[in-house]
Amino acid sequence: MKFLNGGWLIKDGFDVKYAANIYTADIEADKLTLFCPFGSPIYNPGMTLDGGILTIEVTSPRENIITTRLINFREDRSHKPTFALNETSPQVSVEESDEAWLFTSGKLTLRIAKGETIDFTYLYDGKRIAHSGWRAKALVTDPSGVLHVSEQLDLGVGEKIYGLGERFTNFVKNGQSVEIWNEDGGTGTEQAYKNVPFYMSNRNYGLFVDNPGKVEFEIGSEKVSRVQFSVPGQEMSYSVIGGADMKEILANYTALTGRAPLVPDWSYGLWLSTSFTTDYDEQTVLDFVDGMAERGIPLSVFHFDCRWMKELEWCNFAWDESKFPDPEGLLAKLHERGLKVCVWINSYIGQKSPLFAEGAKNGYFIKRNDGSVWQWDKWQAGMAIVDFTNPAAVEWYQGYLKKLVAMGVDCFKTDFGERIPTEDVQYYDGSDPELMHNYYTLLYNKAVYDVLVETKGADEAILFARSATVGGQCYPVHWGGDCSSNYPSMAESLRAGLSFGMSGFGYWSHDIAGFEDQATPDLYKRWTQFGLLSSHSRYHGSTAYKVPWLYGDEAVDVCREFVELKDSLRPYLEKSARETHASGVPMMRSMVLEFQDDPTCEDIDTQYMLGSDILVAPIFNEEGVARFYVPDAGDDAPWRNLITGTEYEPGRWYVERYDYHALPVLVRPGTDPRNV
Repeated sequence: MKFLNGGWLIKDGFDVKYAANIYTADIEADKLTLFCPFGSPIYNPGMTLDGGILTIEVTSPRENIITTRLINFREDRSHKPTFALNETSPQVSVEESDEAWLFTSGKLTLRIAKGETIDFTYLYDGKRIAHSGWRAKALVTDPSGVLHVSEQLDLGVGEKIYGLGERFTNFVKNGQSVEIWNEDGGTGTEQAYKNVPFYMSNRNYGLFVDNPGKVEFEIGSEKVSRVQFSVPGQEMSYSVIGGADMKEILANYTALTGRAPLVPDWSYGLWLSTSFTTDYDEQTVLDFVDGMAERGIPLSVFHFDCRWMKELEWCNFAWDESKFPDPEGLLAKLHERGLKVCVWINSYIGQKSPLFAEGAKNGYFIKRNDGSVWQWDKWQAGMAIVDFTNPAAVEWYQGYLKKLVAMGVDCFKTDFGERIPTEDVQYYDGSDPELMHNYYTLLYNKAVYDVLVETKGADEAILFARSATVGGQCYPVHWGGDCSSNYPSMAESLRAGLSFGMSGFGYWSHDIAGFEDQATPDLYKRWTQFGLLSSHSRYHGSTAYKVPWLYGDEAVDVCREFVELKDSLRPYLEKSARETHASGVPMMRSMVLEFQDDPTCEDIDTQYMLGSDILVAPIFNEEGVARFYVPDAGDDAPWRNLITGTEYEPGRWYVERYDYHALPVLVRPGTDPRNV
């Protein structure tokens, strides 16, 4: 939210009250409470009248994390959805001197200076990592009369900000305005399916705003030397997270918000989809599966997209008998071929679905304030939305999924979850609709994931999810949404995946060759290389099938070669997944996350590390030209191309041309990812 008019003025229609200084403080064993007048310091008792006070509570939910809650009027949070945080009881110390208060948790200290301005300095292991100073903490009333709580941290020279969810804009977030609000906007805009109010700085701190609703960030985009963040309402809680480096910060953040579980080993193989609106039936499916086998292409999962159900009835969780007269028999045939089966679902129930009347009668849908079912026509005619705050609705929805699992379905693609209304909305448990907009996806994916844990066991549970928020990393895997079939969209997908990994999520996938439009044979082959060197790999599209023989004989060869390459790396991928599960560090890592001390890596968003030892630089042009950087791994030893055997000296950029059977896939010196 921008409210300034240059460096000195406020925009018309806005009212801003800045917290002035700390007038008094209360010290407890594990909590520091500060009281700060607005406008100007208090010099005499008369100045305590007719003016507001900002209450600041400082606590620590875990070691090396310091949480600050800014409070104008205390809110009743009983009907506000909250993120499930893994809080402990860390050892903290609260000290006071003539100059400052010191609040310490582990190696992280918040120094709050005494004086006529508010001055917060964060130090990790004695080194300054973040600072909030003059006119940083404020109450802002916007032109519509809505109050916002706002805070600012300094943005230093050379400091760069990463994360904030799966964002398709520039990987480095400096200069961007970011709104944490889930939208179904494709991959080509500033909108995002997976918004996470957490960022990391290359100055070794993380910032998490503990609010499931709309959080707005101005990252040097209004006051260029500060990162500003704000939420509507009377309170805002945020945590500064310390660590020796960004990997440790991710470990501390995911220890608080949850870590990705291990996923089944078969999920690393190739997933093949029917695509979205294509025509298909049992014979089409078997022809695709058998066609892959005949061409020697290993396949792990077959995915049925939405048209396994009848049109206008999404979701009814019933197979379209005109296409699939014997679904149990078909699933058995797929299992006999060694495949797992995934089916598409969402949390919307069209009015034509037989489930609509049942759900409406029993109060299983989100309602309007007058008690009627909330409906609209976007996506499905007259569709309703399942209310996952209602335990009975969750059990009802899960019951249909359990029937599918009993039939032979192994996992679910949980599509949508972003188009959640906020106006004229009533939830079963009375939850605030604004705060439920982003939070809804967490309840949705958890409900589905829990079914798989219950029916198949935790070791076999996996989703293919599109929407997410904080904590969604506990219900993997996520894919990147509706990308277009062109090179810019391929590149924006990678940027998004790297940002997603910097936001606490361990696994990520994308639609190989693009979702929208028809891919050229050239793009199909290049995206196949990229897709099969991602943590999870799926061919999927909108109106076009994605089986490789439709894109030429060479596409078949490329697909086979890279499926086999990924399969040869299976033990390495499983080892990397164990690291992800244990530490929160993603399988697909940005260069700066793995090589934080190399300044060249700070801006790179066209290559990545797959695990700790494999560098991948996808090719984003029809000429087959790759431009990539080889970092210094610490010993000046050369890196080696896993496919060609070519060696590369570190600390240099390279420009090379590749055919479709190779690309820069470089192995860190002294490692052998095929022998772990």
